[in-house]
Amino acid sequence: MPKRDSRLFGAMFLMATSAIGPGFITQTTQFTAQLGAAFAFAILVSVLVDVALQLNVWRVIGVSGLRAQELGNRVLPGVGHMLAFCVVMGGFVFNVGNVGGAGLGLDALLGLDPKWGGALSALIAIGVFLSRRAGVAMDRIVVVLGFVMIAMTGYVAVISHPPVGLALKNAVLPDQVDFLAITTLVGGTVGGYITYAGAHRLIDAGVHGRANVAEISRASVIGVLVTGLMRVLLFLAVLGVVATGVKLDPANPAASAFSAAAGEIGLRVFGLILWAAAITSVIGASYTSVSFLVGQGAHLDQRRNLLVVVFIALSTVVFLLAGAAPVPLLIFAGAFNGLILPIGVAAMLWVALRRSDLMQGYAYPRSLALAGLLAWFITLYLGWVSLGKLAPLLR
Repeated sequence: MPKRDSRLFGAMFLMATSAIGPGFITQTTQFTAQLGAAFAFAILVSVLVDVALQLNVWRVIGVSGLRAQELGNRVLPGVGHMLAFCVVMGGFVFNVGNVGGAGLGLDALLGLDPKWGGALSALIAIGVFLSRRAGVAMDRIVVVLGFVMIAMTGYVAVISHPPVGLALKNAVLPDQVDFLAITTLVGGTVGGYITYAGAHRLIDAGVHGRANVAEISRASVIGVLVTGLMRVLLFLAVLGVVATGVKLDPANPAASAFSAAAGEIGLRVFGLILWAAAITSVIGASYTSVSFLVGQGAHLDQRRNLLVVVFIALSTVVFLLAGAAPVPLLIFAGAFNGLILPIGVAAMLWVALRRSDLMQGYAYPRSLALAGLLAWFITLYLGWVSLGKLAPLLR
């Protein structure tokens, strides 16, 4: 694969695997158990909204050659700093959960104690950023593990024999529409640091500017579609189980679904998927959070990688001491992530439509901006929900 294509591939899989974390798996399982085949409609709508958001964010960042926080400060001084604070804080707290998810994955896969599994997984992630060619190593591991997750989930989706016809019907004519499910999926797929993961990776890899618009746009869409494919396969795998009347264990619904579908092998497969999802999310959250702390320049590469290592190490220490991120902290971080999306997208759209000086004179497509604006209204709803979660914690 040519170097240029490998960088694009790495960026879109970094975005996709950052979205596919432990929370993604639990969330998809719970909504499938709750809504059944009707959940197909929520998945379809959320993918369309995600595409509109990512196309705009990636194109603005990619054409301008500036990271999100730099663009935010150009739009209004302080906006970029606030964006960076929210991303780093939310990314750190969720990274504690990601390390814990990796530990639980190795527990289900190998029977390893979750704390030992979490620590071992963190060491693997740290090893990626200590390697001489950290960027290449990161691109390769997220691509390989991304394919592993899709293949393993696809295997369980086939053997669980889901009612595919019913799911296809509900994707267009749903038995019920759950707007909370749609907005939750949007926030979980492109909320917080995830929105910027792939775009910032392209900046670091040197793929930016007007000449690369087509490649940047294509990578952003494929990244969302990869995430959507994983969501669909996981949905079908669980749907095949719940459609037979099996009641999932509320303590670990995803594990019980995989066990019901394939017995002991299903549990091991679940462990592999959970571990792959968690460790790639550790890599994505750490890399993207640190990208909001450093500026541009090749001379910062070494410092950036060391900061990522420290970020992972601190997340792991908190996990080992606390066992997991306290629930109030997770709620607080999740609420901040809900606020990041509308603020960040608003800044990107403002740059697209009003700041041609930052876009190298690029004539931004009005139809794309309109699609982004419509999707932005959904992010406002997400922000409103987030404020509701923040209020009790601030009293």
